[in-house]
Amino acid sequence: MHNISKITGQARQGWEKMAPTAGFPFSRSNQHEMPAPHPPMKRPSTANSAPPIILPGTHVNMSFNVPFSLNLAGPDVDDIIYASPGAKARWTHPDDAADNQPTYKLPVHVQNLENLRKICHDITESTQGAMFASVVSAESKPLPGLQRGPLGALVTNVCISGELTQVTEMRARLLNASPIALRSSYVDIDSDIIFESATQKVKSHILNQLDSIAKATKADIFLLMPKQPDIETASFNGHLETGLDSRLRCAIYGDMETMEHAKTRVLIMIDQLLNRLVDSIKLELSMHTLICGRGRKNIKLIESETRTAIYFPPPFPRLFGYVPPGSHRRPDDVIFITGDTHEALLRAKQRLHDLVVSTKVFVKPVVVTESKLDAILLERLDKVRKIIENNGSYILLPQLGMQRGPVRVQGTDVLHVERTIRELMMLAGQFYSASWMITQPDPTQRPPTPADVRAMLSDICINSGAEISFEKFNFHIYGSDDAVKAAMMVINNIPFVKKSQYSISVKIELANEHKEFVSGKKNGKINKIMSHSSVQIVFDGFNEYNFYIVVRGAQYDATKSGLDMVEQEMPAAISFHVPDQYHKRIIGIGGQHIQRIMKKYSVFVKFSNAMDRGGFGKEEDDIKVDNVICRTPARNAQNLDLVKQEIMDMVEKADAEFISSTININRLYHRELLQRLRQIEELEKKYNCKITFPSTEEASDTVTITGPEYQVPFAVDEFLGMVPESHALSFSVSSELAEHIRSPGFKTDILDKLKDQHVVEADLKEPQTETVEGKEQRIETIHLNYTRNNTGGLKDALDFLINHLVMHGLDTSTVRGTLPRPKSDSFEESLPFFESKLLQHTVPPVESTDSPTRSHFGDEERPGMLDRLRKPGSMSSFTSLFNGRKNGSNSPGSLFKHASSNASKASLASLESHGSGYRNPWNDSGINLTDEDHHNTNGWHLPTTRFESKFPFPSTAAPGDTTPRFDPRGSVDSGRPSTSHSASGYPAPIGPPR
Repeated sequence: MHNISKITGQARQGWEKMAPTAGFPFSRSNQHEMPAPHPPMKRPSTANSAPPIILPGTHVNMSFNVPFSLNLAGPDVDDIIYASPGAKARWTHPDDAADNQPTYKLPVHVQNLENLRKICHDITESTQGAMFASVVSAESKPLPGLQRGPLGALVTNVCISGELTQVTEMRARLLNASPIALRSSYVDIDSDIIFESATQKVKSHILNQLDSIAKATKADIFLLMPKQPDIETASFNGHLETGLDSRLRCAIYGDMETMEHAKTRVLIMIDQLLNRLVDSIKLELSMHTLICGRGRKNIKLIESETRTAIYFPPPFPRLFGYVPPGSHRRPDDVIFITGDTHEALLRAKQRLHDLVVSTKVFVKPVVVTESKLDAILLERLDKVRKIIENNGSYILLPQLGMQRGPVRVQGTDVLHVERTIRELMMLAGQFYSASWMITQPDPTQRPPTPADVRAMLSDICINSGAEISFEKFNFHIYGSDDAVKAAMMVINNIPFVKKSQYSISVKIELANEHKEFVSGKKNGKINKIMSHSSVQIVFDGFNEYNFYIVVRGAQYDATKSGLDMVEQEMPAAISFHVPDQYHKRIIGIGGQHIQRIMKKYSVFVKFSNAMDRGGFGKEEDDIKVDNVICRTPARNAQNLDLVKQEIMDMVEKADAEFISSTININRLYHRELLQRLRQIEELEKKYNCKITFPSTEEASDTVTITGPEYQVPFAVDEFLGMVPESHALSFSVSSELAEHIRSPGFKTDILDKLKDQHVVEADLKEPQTETVEGKEQRIETIHLNYTRNNTGGLKDALDFLINHLVMHGLDTSTVRGTLPRPKSDSFEESLPFFESKLLQHTVPPVESTDSPTRSHFGDEERPGMLDRLRKPGSMSSFTSLFNGRKNGSNSPGSLFKHASSNASKASLASLESHGSGYRNPWNDSGINLTDEDHHNTNGWHLPTTRFESKFPFPSTAAPGDTTPRFDPRGSVDSGRPSTSHSASGYPAPIGPPR
């Protein structure tokens, strides 16, 4: 591991040259130093003293939620074919349990809670009262206007009392001793490679191998029946994929690292069953994503040339200290390779060696707010993983609970490092911090006892999701923006707080390039907010990427109003792709066209081409990045989508509206498709599309095709033409029918017509004999071969074939392999008493199966609409749900309708622009918006009824709130959309210095 230079003084530091370590297996001579940075930002002279910080040695009460995945359900008992030792007992309810038991009462979740309680009890006993730790589990209550997750979900909270340093260390110990963030993942396995043909049971050596994997990794492994597909919906819409029906599912449960190690072992086991050889190579962990390249394009190229599969370890090992007792972890630097021959393995290893030798490494440290490091690890780690994969970079994060930086970022290009840091700082900006300081307690109120404080803090944390520290009548709040707002709402309803004199300070982190955007010319916007809401707003410098906006007030309502208005002025933005050749047409002579649009909607629009982004002539991937950004204050966010539509109207139909389409192809066949990489590249150029395969470790069937809306369907059709499918039709025949099938006329009249009219090739197999009810019957089998783009015509081909055979004596009840007819949407079921040949009767669907075709690093399936929008790069699907567009269109304007709730989120959804050392085009919008009412309270909804308190203090109901200006947004996390809508992961116009 390379040493990180010590950070002194300001957070901004220069770039350092990275030298290879002694233990590194390959040499790298091409290290480069980054350009020297600009001087750091200085704290404004108008800033008052910073909010009070908890000093070491202070006695504090710290309350935080332990993120157990108590909503993670086990598999269906009826689907289980095999379970590793003890797995079924942990992940299924006991036989004597009552029906409809909640998920959090599964034995595995109950045991985790008991272990946590035992650790807390041991802490209290061992310190003899110097520290006190308690555990509370309760269901979160709904708060008006703030939806943070599924209602009724059980939340586990820990409250620790003691000296600050000891409390912080104990918090880290508790988090690292618990199996937090449990998850499950699925691997689809073809039944013919694990079942014995004679007994139709799973081969014993496969079960022994699964047992050994479970024993080594301590993961819980299940072999499940194939997933039952929705026959009616799939066949009616033409999406019935018969090739995926018979695959079994291997479900793997465990914490994140355990699950990923076990999943890789299962994938390697499947490769061994397919007679593939296994080899490994050691390579420093921080170099893995660098040699993979952006979107793993380098690895896909190696796999296609050598016919191998390369399995990388998880990119963030040992961030969570929990290790299942008795488990043996995979080394962090070992890469597994599977291939057909030893020569293929050697070629793959040589290619990896060549990549390492030719890789240029740039390293830069960056300081992230300490209180936000753990929040990123616990809530945004999957997004961090997506960032480094999209940029081909690496981020060295501290272990959970350490809460100290700096964070080191390294990449193969200055541009990639800058993009990675900016997107990481965006994630940090999704979290707020606040202080609620009671300056003069009400003398008529009895101060809360230590027991009251613990109950109070647990109540706040469980119902808000924030982390709270309490010392000397001061609350310190950390968490996502919605969590901090919810915590302040709850605190405001505590009687002894409400009747005391206090001051509130809320700190927001925002990118430096938005500073003048928020403050306005000559600080006009900020001065107006301060005069309207009686709060003080200070811009406090942090580092070269972000700065702080501190909002301070002496009353909750005033602070709430001031923060709301600040969020209203924060930038909301959308980005999308317009081919470079249309830019001049849209801008117009002297900028006439675009100026008219900008004034009409009060939105600032910026275009960038490949040269502006610094990728001209270097990266073909940058051709399709989002190169148009529309930005406006959040209070005007409803006009963003209108601007996009007007711009896209000037683009020709063939190039307009880039979308993404996903198709499911058996993951094992991806290796065959990669052998035709040149043909795929020609297809991409033909339709101006990008075809993206999932990484090998994902074991996903999903292939993504991105391109213009009117070109993607053609690209999908031609791509599916490369994927062969087959379907078998078996039936018993009489001697006359057997003679007819073997006749030359049958081939001429039927088989040739199937090929010409239905594009289905029929192959007649050798007949077999079966004994049915003591009688021998001759069974004929016809194999129908076609490509996936002609799957929709398979049923017509079957009907044509069967109808012909029926006329020659075929008994349709003996046919195996027919496709079920979808349930009719006609009126046939409303006329059950009429016999008519015009009314067809619904044929009961034949039992069939399917298997799930996901997952991304073990993420659970997210069926909800809002959950689907949390996925990186899925902002595009939000607008389509409301305006009828296809999934994948990048039109997220409606995401910002609830402006106050999404103001900070919108600002961080915007694409990074030029930073320090680059031209900064985002100093101000240049647009003077009409003067609007700033006194709305969007995003801060006061409860209309008093929050339930556990304390004996009297309380009065909180006043009601004004009607919100925009529709409220339901949010599970902070609600910010992802940082990119393109495969590149960075669509912003960063370019060379000017």
